[in-house]
Amino acid sequence: MKNFKYILMAALVLVNLMFAPPSFADAPSFTKNPDYIALTKEINKLQTLKETHAAVEGFTTEEIDHKLNELQFQKYAFESGINWGQCRNETGKTLAVYGPEPNLDDDEYSFGASLYFLADGKTTKDKWDCKGVFLPSDIKAVALTPGGQNQDFTGGVVIKVPVGTKLVLKTNADTGAIEFNQAGTQVLKPGEVNWFIPNVSQAIVDARVTNAPTNKS
Repeated sequence: MKNFKYILMAALVLVNLMFAPPSFADAPSFTKNPDYIALTKEINKLQTLKETHAAVEGFTTEEIDHKLNELQFQKYAFESGINWGQCRNETGKTLAVYGPEPNLDDDEYSFGASLYFLADGKTTKDKWDCKGVFLPSDIKAVALTPGGQNQDFTGGVVIKVPVGTKLVLKTNADTGAIEFNQAGTQVLKPGEVNWFIPNVSQAIVDARVTNAPTNKS
């Protein structure tokens, strides 16, 4: 009789495992994030190119290695639970920044973003995802390439903020150009991202009421 009970209990456990997978088998929530998915695809693509020694137009082998390290660091940030970026404004002007769309739950992800305005001297709030910065059409800026060289460009574009990083923007006192501290940061033109990119001057941005959530000074 005892043997029969043991067999019955073992059978019930086996049936339960077959029809009710354990909760620890569920994929972590960050794997559903479109940015994480795109990041993983880009890493796999670059690794394949590196392993096959395929040439990449405009990039040296050293630059590909640098980019891979940068992307893997971003991936690690996701997997460590940091699924947000941060922006610091030291430009002397108001910054237009992109943040989460209103009315989204914490577990929801979207390729979209809404515009907010960040006052000079302020840093966006911890855990509030600053996704990007809009540079007005009359602004000159300087970016660092993956190889560490300066690259000049004009506004009317978006600087995308990598997850897990703090993007600091400053105004060069000698040239008046906006500079930022992240090498290889993506600069996106209208049509390359489905965010609203206005065609306005810095004066229009400066006239806006600042509403981006910030850390307390």
